[in-house]
Amino acid sequence: MRNHFYTLLCLALLICAAPAWGQKRAKKNKKKKDTVETPAAPSFNAKMYKNLKWRNIGPFRGGRANAVAGVLGSPNLYYVGYTGGGVWKTQDGGLHWKNISDGSLKSGSVGDIAVAASDPNVIYVGMGEDAVRGVMTTYGDGV
Repeated sequence: MRNHFYTLLCLALLICAAPAWGQKRAKKNKKKKDTVETPAAPSFNAKMYKNLKWRNIGPFRGGRANAVAGVLGSPNLYYVGYTGGGVWKTQDGGLHWKNISDGSLKSGSVGDIAVAASDPNVIYVGMGEDAVRGVMTTYGDGV
């Protein structure tokens, strides 16, 4: 009987101490994980950029950009859709932009763009703003 008492006492102590031991271990692992995954901050050399001037490279009309799509395998080819400016295309990584939707879409407000995986010349354009608001909003007219 006495052996069972000591066995139950030891078991009860282990059960009571287990949650506290697990919390300490979790905190220790969390600290270790945080220190391992934190990357070093990149250095910034202001002297390298002191002669640069900001400039707008376009597109020069449009509105808010709601949609952006790139083409897999073509790192400089992008399409951008604006709330009031249609669809624009760049083939040189954004240095020059060309409007490709004027005259082909019923409305000018673009909500989404997707490029077909089978043919990068096929793009799907969802018309209308993605976040419909009460002021100056276009609901769109389809795809």
